[in-house]
Amino acid sequence: MNEFLQQLLNGLALGAIYALIALGYTMVYGVLRFINFAHSDVFMVGAFAAYYISNGLARWLPPESIPGAVIIMLLAMAVCAVLGVVVEKLAYRPLRDRSKLNVLITAIGVSLFLEYSGQLLFGADPKTFRLLPSRNVELGGLVLNSNQLIVFGLTLVLLLALRHIVMKTRIGTAMRAVSFNHQAAALMGINIDSVISFTFALGSALAAAAGILYAMNYPAIEPLMGVMPGLKAFVAAVLGGIGNIPGAAMGGVLLGMVESFVRGSRYSTYADAIAFAILILILLFRPAGLLGKSVVEKV
Repeated sequence: MNEFLQQLLNGLALGAIYALIALGYTMVYGVLRFINFAHSDVFMVGAFAAYYISNGLARWLPPESIPGAVIIMLLAMAVCAVLGVVVEKLAYRPLRDRSKLNVLITAIGVSLFLEYSGQLLFGADPKTFRLLPSRNVELGGLVLNSNQLIVFGLTLVLLLALRHIVMKTRIGTAMRAVSFNHQAAALMGINIDSVISFTFALGSALAAAAGILYAMNYPAIEPLMGVMPGLKAFVAAVLGGIGNIPGAAMGGVLLGMVESFVRGSRYSTYADAIAFAILILILLFRPAGLLGKSVVEKV
C-alpha cells in the first residue's frame, strides 16, 4: 500500500506539469482549431529564461528564497508570454486564412527553429538549475519531497487563476465567444487579433511555469528538454478532450499517474511508450476525449 501511495504522489506531481503544458495546447486549439507544436519549446525557453534571470539577479534575489523564486518565475512567464505573442504574429497570423496543413507545417518549423536556436544560444550541454532548496518529509512511511508540494500548490493556484480569467473576466468571455464562432464574435465587436494574442500569451506563460516546475524536479535543463514532455502533454490534451480546459488538466493528471505506476513496475522501460499507446486507444475508441463532445461538421 505504501508503494502504491508513493507512486500516486509521484504521478500527481508529474501529471500536474503535463496539465500545465496541455492547457496551452487546448486553449490554442479551442480558439484557432490547430495544434501549436512549438508550444513544447516555449516550455524549454521558460526554463532557460528562469535560469539566466536567476543568475543575473542572484546578488539581489537569491533563488533559494521564496520572494526570489516568485519574482524569477513571474519574469520567466512574462518572457514566454511575449515570445508566444511574437510567434503568433510572425508565424501564424499571416496563415490564418490558409489551409490548416500549412499552419501545422509552420508550427513544426517554429518548433525546430526554437530547438536549434536554443542549442546555438544556450549551448547543447545540460545546465543545472533549481529554485528553492529541496527537502524530503517522511509521512507514515511515504517520502514527500518539498518540490512536489510546490508543484501541487502552484499548479492548483494557476488552474484556479485560469478558470477565473476564462469564466469571470471580459477577455475570458471574448475567448469563449471566439472559440464558439469567429465571425459572430467579430460582428459583436470583439477584436479577434487581440483575443488570439492573449490566448497565446496566457498559454505560453503557463508553459513557462511548467518548465520551471519541471526543472525543480529534474534539475538538468537542455534545449531539447521540451520534446518528450510536450508530446506527452499533447497526448494528455487529446485524452481529456482537445479544446476542453478541465479535460486537459484531468488528462495530464491521469497520464502522469499512469506513467508513474509503469515506471515503478517491471515494465519501466515501456513508460514512454505507454503515453502513445493511450493516444492510439483514445483515437480509436473515443476520438473526442474523455470530456470532449463529438461535433458534426456541416458541409
